[in-house]
Amino acid sequence: MFRELIGGLRITMQAMLRKPLTIQYPEEQRPVPPRARGRHILHRYDNGLEKCIGCELCSGACPVGCIYVLPAANDPAHPVSPGERFAERYEINLMRCIYCGYCAEACPTEAITLGPRLDLADYKRERLVATKADLLEAWPGFRPPGGAAGGGPR
Repeated sequence: MFRELIGGLRITMQAMLRKPLTIQYPEEQRPVPPRARGRHILHRYDNGLEKCIGCELCSGACPVGCIYVLPAANDPAHPVSPGERFAERYEINLMRCIYCGYCAEACPTEAITLGPRLDLADYKRERLVATKADLLEAWPGFRPPGGAAGGGPR
């Protein structure tokens, strides 16, 4: 009986001296594998123009039909993208998405990729339909309404 007690205390002491496996989420993020597929990102060019030209190839390639693109004509005076058209509305239903990556493969301008964000849970279904404003990355000189300088994808 005494030997079992000492053995149990030895295991407890070994566990106490080990570095803890717990991380302080969301302040610390786990490293993401290089080929992980997380939340979608709509990219921009360095000058701030959107790469998406509203061709709808991503929605055609999606096997579950969770992407909706509403193309519109691009105004030459104030262009949104370098092409003739741009995506006026771009929505992805994250509840239906299977994160297969076919949308990124089908895009001719490499406007959409699957990023490293894996925190995709929410309590409200309305927030799981990602709009264009949610998906667009900020460009280096971007200043969102409110004044704080942005940088990198959201």
